[in-house]
Amino acid sequence: MKIARPILLCALILAVLLASRLVLHAQTPAATAAKDPGPRSGAVSAGNPLPSLTPSQLQYFQDGQTRFTEADAVPNGLGPTYNSDSCSSCHAQPSVGGSSPSAADYPNIGPNPQIAAANAGGAANRIPSFITADGPVREARFPFTVGPTGGVTQARDGGVHAVYTIAGRSDAKGCSLAQPNFAAMLQANNVIFRTPTPIFGAGLIESIPDATIMNNMKVNASLKAFLGISGHPNTSGNDGSLTRFGWKAQNKSLEVFAGEAYNVEMGVTNELFPNERGNATGACASNPAPEDTTNFDESGDRIPSDVVSFAVFMRFLAPPTPSPTGIAGNPSAQSIANGKTLFSQIHCDTCHTPALQTGTSRVAALSNKTAALYSDLLVHNMGSGLADNILQGAAGSDEFRTAPLWGLGQRIFFLHDGRSGPANGGLVHAIAQHASNGSEANRVIALYNNLTNQQRQDLLNFLRSL
Repeated sequence: MKIARPILLCALILAVLLASRLVLHAQTPAATAAKDPGPRSGAVSAGNPLPSLTPSQLQYFQDGQTRFTEADAVPNGLGPTYNSDSCSSCHAQPSVGGSSPSAADYPNIGPNPQIAAANAGGAANRIPSFITADGPVREARFPFTVGPTGGVTQARDGGVHAVYTIAGRSDAKGCSLAQPNFAAMLQANNVIFRTPTPIFGAGLIESIPDATIMNNMKVNASLKAFLGISGHPNTSGNDGSLTRFGWKAQNKSLEVFAGEAYNVEMGVTNELFPNERGNATGACASNPAPEDTTNFDESGDRIPSDVVSFAVFMRFLAPPTPSPTGIAGNPSAQSIANGKTLFSQIHCDTCHTPALQTGTSRVAALSNKTAALYSDLLVHNMGSGLADNILQGAAGSDEFRTAPLWGLGQRIFFLHDGRSGPANGGLVHAIAQHASNGSEANRVIALYNNLTNQQRQDLLNFLRSL
């Protein structure tokens, strides 16, 4: 009797999974020796504009990039609370538009720009314990609200509580706004962290049609079901369209993403988010609002607001360029090729889709392009180990967007809170964190754990080539 191909496929996978359970605890110490080579050195492969931009588009890109790197002070919008004083101080590794931390000499694991932001700020600011010189840039969120007496309630919060205030700054005389009591919230287990998401190739991601994402979700449905993978899109509560930016894919567009970050991360009110956060008034909110507006009396690329210019910069920012050179240990081309094959064989690609196609756009540089992002842009249940108790749109407390892997070769910290980095194994630790109670990745990680040491090293080498 001829066996149906999907049934045979599932039977083979099941056999491998069962075998992996038998050998996991019997592996020799040598089988755990594969390690993350670390951030790829050599030429920085990211931070350039998309090819084929028109002269006018390039001019707007460059203007947006300039504004993205400008440091704000209180008179031009900083505060009353903030995490840092410029967009590029957080999106800096390995170049402007990346993740954390800043890199003076690439590759480099410090110093964290939030240390400098505190030192340049008011005397009232203390650096929280979760911000360290060699650690990642972090924002803090409280899953639950804080009551009048300082205790944690059962009511959901989920919002960003900025680490610094402008109190004590020379340009914010009279403001006496205290920092949140992070020590108490840490003790009450009511703080979670987020690190900056890289924005390379963001315009291509924005240009992928909703239908393409939904059609890709249905590909290999039987295999995904067998593996326990059941991701879904996050959506706009107003029009039902797919959202795709942020750790939980909570933002619909780059303009919304930029406007929210300007307000939340730097405290700058703008035309999308025109009100001061936390009902700040008086000396702590001395500027007319919104602080960032359309510049009607200017001309050319100076007319758009900062938020619009930030969005243009991100939209025209090219994706990173993969490279096999600069990886520690100089792995062979064959090792990287083997790793790419294994990435598919153990089904990492069921979530980390290697490429999606953009739609037709009025901008030729974005139109009908292949975006090699290694993400399905869906949110997936990552289990209790990564759950953060934050609800955003249709994304639950344990759900996160599949992180795009392009540019992974030059990143330092991984996962939504930066928990994986050089101090604890980097990529090896990040991969292990995918497996926990309830995680959709459990069966894929079981297949990864069953690889030989050399196979795992090949896979790690491949990831560092991206």
